Amino acid sequence: MLRVTDVEYIKDYQLLLTFNDGISKLVDLEKHLTGAVFGPLRDKKLFIQFALTRMTIEWVNGADLAPEFLYDIGKTVERKLCVAEDAADYQINQR
Repeated sequence: MLRVTDVEYIKDYQLLLTFNDGISKLVDLEKHLTGAVFGPLRDKKLFIQFALTRMTIEWVNGADLAPEFLYDIGKTVERKLCVAEDAADYQINQR
């Protein structure tokens, strides 16, 4: 069963997620923040208020996304050994 094991805010509406299969993906949620539940997350002050749960990430307003969805929309990245300051510091694999 797929689950998110780590999450890091990158910038804007981008998160770097690591999954239990060891794959890290850069996920840009901007176009997915619509409707009554996800629309309020367009406020970046609210967007950055998330936590890692047993399976995925959840925002303070109760919104969450299935790990399978996050995995599918994410772009696989290879983490560099140094601390990255933004998404440009990650190598995106076009697989």
